[in-house]
Amino acid sequence: MTKTSDTRAGFIAFQGEPGAFSEVASRRFAPSLTPMPCATFEDAFDAVTSGKAARAMLPIENSLAGRVADIHHLLPEAGLYIVAEHFLPIEHHLLARPGVKIEDVKSVSSHAMAIGQCRKLINERKLHAEIAGDTAGAARHLAENGRDDEAVIASDIAAENYGLNILLRNVEDAGHNTTRFLEMAGEPNDANPEDAPVVTSFVFQVRNIPAALYKAMGGFATNGVNMTKLESYQLDGKFSATMFYADIEGHPQDEPVRLALEELGFFSTSLKILGVYKAARER
Repeated sequence: MTKTSDTRAGFIAFQGEPGAFSEVASRRFAPSLTPMPCATFEDAFDAVTSGKAARAMLPIENSLAGRVADIHHLLPEAGLYIVAEHFLPIEHHLLARPGVKIEDVKSVSSHAMAIGQCRKLINERKLHAEIAGDTAGAARHLAENGRDDEAVIASDIAAENYGLNILLRNVEDAGHNTTRFLEMAGEPNDANPEDAPVVTSFVFQVRNIPAALYKAMGGFATNGVNMTKLESYQLDGKFSATMFYADIEGHPQDEPVRLALEELGFFSTSLKILGVYKAARER
């Protein structure tokens, strides 16, 4: 893959409504691009492939709640490339309609990831949790159609956008609550080997032979390549077809990485590099 210039529209697509944390990440890490809200992750991918947006900002995992559902199985088929990673500290707030007191609140709604990051508050307050499409969408719905016994978990920007009051600040379970975002583009923009530290992300499917995964991973161990992430997910709903997503430290042009990937390819039926990009300082 070679470096290319991006001449498409000056927008960056994200899943969610205005005020979502993906918009916060877009504004912070890609300030030269205008955030473009999209209803689904597929819509965000399509905005880039169709030329409506230059980039997409997508959450992939959270330090408290784990990986974001749906992202991994969408990445290989999207036809996009990872060009950067970003780590955004997440500060969740409990929002309610003006005049509502904390004692009035009986239920809370938000994105599934936000609910998973604020379980202590939900359990301590004995709140009924409801899953919404995204944090900002939950805030908008509360402002337009909500009741005085309802609250949402969202950002302070969402509170400002939709005229809600902040009942409690920083309700996340731990102060280290951080979401990792991937910045995606329609064309590769590989880091150079000398840009180290570099991360290489890829997906692969191992051959249907005994100990295939063990053998496939052997090349990384023998060549001293550090694998920082390895996650599996089912392919096409089949329990016998497993795809793996991996992050490793190093550039494919580095001799140890090249040898490790060659050995991985020998034991795999498919291997696709999703991006070669400079590691974020927060790693």
